[in-house]
Amino acid sequence: MNAALPSLDLRRAEARERFRAKGVPHRRIEEWKYSDLRASLDDEHVAQEGAAQWRVEALPDGVELFDLSAGNAPDWVTRNLGAIDGSGAMAAASFVFAKGGVALRATRAVEGAARLHLSAAGHTRVLIVLEENASLTLMETQSNDAVELRNVGTEIVLASGSKLSHARLAANAPKSIQVETIAVKAAAGASYRAHFANFGAKLSRVDMNIVLEGENAEAHLSGATVLANGHADVTTHIAHAAGNTRSTQLFKNVAGGHSRAIYQGKITVREGANGSDSRQSAKGLLLGERAEIDLKPELEIFADDVKCAHGAAIGDLDVDSLFYLRARGIPDSEARALLIRAFLEDAVAEIENEEIRASVWREVEGALARANEAAP
Repeated sequence: MNAALPSLDLRRAEARERFRAKGVPHRRIEEWKYSDLRASLDDEHVAQEGAAQWRVEALPDGVELFDLSAGNAPDWVTRNLGAIDGSGAMAAASFVFAKGGVALRATRAVEGAARLHLSAAGHTRVLIVLEENASLTLMETQSNDAVELRNVGTEIVLASGSKLSHARLAANAPKSIQVETIAVKAAAGASYRAHFANFGAKLSRVDMNIVLEGENAEAHLSGATVLANGHADVTTHIAHAAGNTRSTQLFKNVAGGHSRAIYQGKITVREGANGSDSRQSAKGLLLGERAEIDLKPELEIFADDVKCAHGAAIGDLDVDSLFYLRARGIPDSEARALLIRAFLEDAVAEIENEEIRASVWREVEGALARANEAAP
């Protein structure tokens, strides 16, 4: 990618300096206190990682694809790649060390769903651009075949009136370290709707940074994390930079065995963003004494006339509900599965595409079986 896109050399040099100055994140950094990446990796290890693999299937008509390892990049790629990447060290590393990646652009409303599959260890970049009033559904899957680090830097640029529905499904990967930084810039009237299904890894981290730049822009996030083992961290930051913007977050976590699930959600309402409306809710269900769930919602408000609320709760299965089901002849394992499924229902229901929602439920059912087995 370095040789193919020489016009990006300045951005890449800035990213290299950011990674050199910050280094691999560790628990003394507030945003990373639950996920100590430096305990598993050092700067040299990150720099020596190769190239992760990508594959796009079922590309709908009306979607343009560009391979970032190729030359002669179009203007929409050079204008946007690396431009909204944020200041994080791992996002900078993906930009500096990736040898390629994929860029997708929709210029109109698109029927059907594009499917992006990411595999193997290494770095890669993903760029999604939706032009004015365009719409796209994207299903992203992360494989479990990497035995080292897979570091993905994703940038999403939404022009006015555009709509992106994004579902990310990460398979159970006990030997993998998976990091993905997702940066979103939404113009006036744009809508970003995303769901994150996580099933654990040696260390898994999704780091989202969303800026609602124009009036009436929206972001709606949901997620279901089900762990029998391993570690899954979803950290989000939504900035309301304009008035009358809206955001919602609903994340459900189920942890069994010796696993750890984390959700950190920060909302910032910037000065002048009057009329902003933001709600976030995070809940956790512990299935065993060795499991851990950490929830940290946060509000930062610098404007008047706003509606903002957050809540978090962690508990275990309701004993009375479990007794009610067992008293009616339902076996213990099946009763537990029913209650946990009901707990996750409203988060998974946020997925609008029926086919994608069904595929997420299939993965959830398998993960629930593993989590119940590992529960004690």
